[in-house]
Amino acid sequence: MTTLTIIGKPDCHLCEVASEVVDAVVAEMPDAVAERLEIVEQSIADDPALYERWWEKIPVILIDGELHAHWRVSPDRLRQSLEEAMK
Repeated sequence: MTTLTIIGKPDCHLCEVASEVVDAVVAEMPDAVAERLEIVEQSIADDPALYERWWEKIPVILIDGELHAHWRVSPDRLRQSLEEAMK
């Protein structure tokens, strides 16, 4: 199982865009692959440690706990990284 984590906060336009990019990329995946992907959303508003680490960089995308992107998410780069992580 591969875990993709979206770290953001409420009322964050870039966070909404990042979530839409993630949704679009996952929707393009074959069902058998998408079923092996867990998507976790976390908010810096709910976790002081997340706030301290990421407040300047949200939205943040992690793949299996490793930083993939912050601020803007490229669909092509995300797709490629997920394909590599899920091999």
